[in-house]
Amino acid sequence: MQDESSQEMKISNEAKLGRMLGKIVITGKIECLTGLHIGGPGGELEIGGIDNPVIRDPVSDEPYIPGSSLKGKLRSLLERHLYHQTVNGITIEFNRSIGKGGKRHECNTAETASSCPICRLFGSTGKKEGESKEDATNFPSLLLVRDCYLENAGKLKDISSELLYTEWKTENTLDRVTAASNPRNIERVPRGSIFSLEIIYTILDGRQGILKEDLENLLSTFRMLELDALGGNGSRGYGKVAFEISELKLESFAQTREEEKKKIEDIITTIKTEDFKLKDSDL
Repeated sequence: MQDESSQEMKISNEAKLGRMLGKIVITGKIECLTGLHIGGPGGELEIGGIDNPVIRDPVSDEPYIPGSSLKGKLRSLLERHLYHQTVNGITIEFNRSIGKGGKRHECNTAETASSCPICRLFGSTGKKEGESKEDATNFPSLLLVRDCYLENAGKLKDISSELLYTEWKTENTLDRVTAASNPRNIERVPRGSIFSLEIIYTILDGRQGILKEDLENLLSTFRMLELDALGGNGSRGYGKVAFEISELKLESFAQTREEEKKKIEDIITTIKTEDFKLKDSDL
C-alpha cells in the first residue's frame, strides 16, 4: 500500500490543508450478487407485513445505497486491514468508542491525521481527553461518497415479487430449548440490481505525493468489500456486491496550473482499474 512517495508525506504544517488543486471523480457501478438489505424507517407494522424494510428514495420509491453506509463500510474494512500496523509513524489502533462496546480508529489531531492512511481519506474529529480543545483538531475527509441510486429499475419491475423493486424473504429463528419458531419477514434488494457509484477525492496542494497511495488504498477497500458484505446480515448470505470502475477523471479549475494538472493526470494513469468490471446481469 506504500511506495517511494511516502517520504513526501513529511511536509510542512502549512501544506497539510493547502489550496485545493482539483477533484478526482471516480464513477462506476455496484452490482448486487446476492440480496442486499440496508434498513430504512419501519413505519407501522401490519400483521404479516415486513419487519425490516429497506431504505427507499422518497421521490421515486426506489431502493438506494446511502453514501454514508458505503463510506462507513469502506472505512471499517481499511481499519481492520491496517489494525496494529505502523504506517508513516502512526500505529493504527481502535482508540475511539462508538457505543455499545464498539471501537474505531480516529486520529486526535489534524497533524497526525494528515499522515494517517485512514483518517486522511475518511476524516477525523479531534478529541483529546484531559487536554485543552486547542490540542484537538479536526481533519476534513478528502472523500465525498454520493448516494448510489438504482440504475435498472425497469427490469426489477418484472421480478416475481409482491413488493416494488424488492423481494420479500422469510426467515425463522428457533428457540434452542423449546424448538419454537419465530418467523420474520425481511425486505431485500434482489440479486442483479445495479446502482450508480460516484466518489470524489479532493486534491490539496502539497499532497500530490500521496495521491497514488490514497487511490490505491481506496481501490483496495473495494476489493475487500467484494469479499465481505454490504448492509446487514452478511453472515447469512446477504450483501455480496461487485464494483465496476468506469473512469477516474481529473476535474481542475481555472486557477490550477498546467504543470499541476499534468502531474496529477500522470499519477491517475498509473492506477489500475481493469480488474473492476461487471459481468452481464442476469436480470
